[in-house]
Parts: sequence; C-alpha cells; structure tokens
Amino acid sequence: MAKTKQSFSKEDVKWMKMALRQAEKGRGYVSPNPLVGCVIVSRDGQLLAKGYHERFGQPHAEINALKKVKNEHDLIDATVYVTLEPCAHYGKTPPCAQALSELPVKRVVVAIEDPNPKVSGAGTAIIRNNGIEVETGLLADEAAKQNEFFLHHIQTRRPFVMLKIAQTLDGYTAAQDGDSQWITGVESRTRVHYWRSIYDAVMIGRNTALLDNPRLTVRHIEGRQPARIIVDGPGELPDHLNLFNDQYIDKTYRVTYKRDAESIADDEATSQILRLMQPGNWQGHRIQVSKHDGHADLDLALAKLGDAGIASIMIESGGSLGTAMLQQGLIDKVELFIAPKMLGGGKRSILGLGIERMNEIVTFRKASWEKIGDDMLFTGYL
Repeated sequence: MAKTKQSFSKEDVKWMKMALRQAEKGRGYVSPNPLVGCVIVSRDGQLLAKGYHERFGQPHAEINALKKVKNEHDLIDATVYVTLEPCAHYGKTPPCAQALSELPVKRVVVAIEDPNPKVSGAGTAIIRNNGIEVETGLLADEAAKQNEFFLHHIQTRRPFVMLKIAQTLDGYTAAQDGDSQWITGVESRTRVHYWRSIYDAVMIGRNTALLDNPRLTVRHIEGRQPARIIVDGPGELPDHLNLFNDQYIDKTYRVTYKRDAESIADDEATSQILRLMQPGNWQGHRIQVSKHDGHADLDLALAKLGDAGIASIMIESGGSLGTAMLQQGLIDKVELFIAPKMLGGGKRSILGLGIERMNEIVTFRKASWEKIGDDMLFTGYL
C-alpha cells in the first residue's frame, strides 16, 4: 500500500526534491515523453548516483542514474527515488521497471504514477512482484505540476495550450497602427523566449503573420527551437513570409480549412493560391481541417496536432485567435503581462467573449502574480 505524504521522512523529501531538480534539466528536449529524474541512495544514506531523461529517444532517467553506479554491490538495500512511475513497456528504450526489479535494491519511491495506459500501475507492479518495496505519492503535487504538459497530453491526446498576452494597464496590445514594440520590458520578453524553448510549438493567426512577419525563433537565451503553427484558414498567406523561408521550415505547420476546388476553379486568384499550396512549393506540414463558423476548426486542429505528437502549444497572437480559443474553451492556462503604460486606444487584448452577465464571467484557478522587471505577470489556469 502506498504511504501517505505525511509518513515520508525528511530524508525522503530531500532526495525526491533532488530527483525533481534532475528531471527539470530535460525540459524542452524530451517531449512528448515526460520529464523524469532519478536519485539512488545507499542503505547508509549516501548519494550513489543521479540522472535524468536527457533527450527524446535516449535512455530514461533510471538507466542514466544506474550507469553512474561504480560498484553494483553498493546497490544492496539501496533506495531509488524517481519522479514518475518507471515504464513497463518497450518503446524507444527497454522498460525501466524490469531493469529496477532485477537489482538488489530494497525500496523504490515514486512521486506519481504514469497515467499512460501502457504503464498505469504496471511499472510499480513489476517491481513489487520481485520483492522490492514500492511507495508512491511523495511530492506528488510538485511532480504533477512539473509534468503538466505530458499528463494533459497523455490523458486527453491533445496539446496543453497556454495563451500569452502582453498588454498595457488599459488592456491594449498594440497601437492603432498595429505597432506593439515594445509594450513590455526586456525581462518579460526574455521570459517569453524561455517559454518558446520549452513549449513544443508556438501558434499564431494569419493576421499576426501578415502584420508582424515574425520568425518565432528562440533568442535571448539558449534553448530548443519550437515548431511554428500558423492558422491560415483560406491558405492565402504569401510565400515570402519569414516563417516560410528559414531553416526551420520543416518544423512549421500551416492549418487550413478544406476548400471546394471545383467550385472556385474559375477564380484566377484562388487558383493561384491552390497552386502555391501544392506539394513541392510548400515544404512544411499542412494540417487540413473543416470550417467552423467560417474559420478553420480550431478544436479539430488541436486534436490533429496532438496526434502528431505536439504535447504543448503557446499562443502568441493578436486578439482574434486568442479570443476565439477562449470562446471555445480551448485554453488551459493564461500568462498575462501587464506593463505600467497606457495607450488610451488601439488593439484590445481580448476582443469580446460574448458575456453579458456577471454569472458568466471567466474565472481562474491557481491564480498568481509575479513581478518581472517593471511588469506584472498574471498566471492562471482555466
């Protein structure tokens, strides 16, 4: 039977916190796999080894830690701390649960069980069946928060979606002419680049692509380049945009809705667009969905992106796409920067949610505020 959180010792907590810090080192590089850290402690309470899942497709945390144990004799009656239930199936690597079950360790402490149907209790069962004590639930909340992208994706098969907004005190994201550089300070912009490096993809709408012509690359920090997703319903964005002409074109997705080519074949302009969209001209990925209220079906697009292995998305767009996603209940988390500035007019951060009564108001859970430079950052879950 699993121990309660209160029954674990201070030493247990110390070692699991170390395992969580190890897991964090893989952020941005292991998706759609989870972040996992592992710490191995000898029977007399000495650190033997630690490791983490470093890259997708490479050895898991438990194996990386075990490789650092110099003498297998030291593993006798040792304790293994791992932030997520060891895998029980063959994937890119052999099952870690089987490897642990064959060791002379006394105890395995797991933060949270893996909801993946291929694991989901099977990993801990393999270890227990070989006579090793298994305890779960230590720092479970911290471990679940750390793996919120993975847990959401594995349970829903859809990406975890965060909406990023940067606005003035009076709720504007850009001046009337569309200029938005720069509402927030350099510290806030650096945070955004960090988020780009840890989310699987950044999504924008066609208006943002046209007006800002962004690259959506990671700058200011070192980190992984995310995929780029452009919601371009009619497929009319010009090919000369930066997103379509750089070294990351193979990580670029274009979401369009299906069109009836026969009914518009006589339209010269549209025919030209269709030719531009033919394979050979477009080197990225195209996600084709049906229409919903005259626009690309965003709900279906997210489902297809999740099936493609994209576990997390950051929305970096103007008011139109963000508002549409909020209206359809497709946002999981909001990160809202408020700069100590006023515009008095311009482009609103949220265009309208169709709310007429206070009892329909959008509320957040786990809401928090953080000061970043001169700006304030609101974080809330929907």
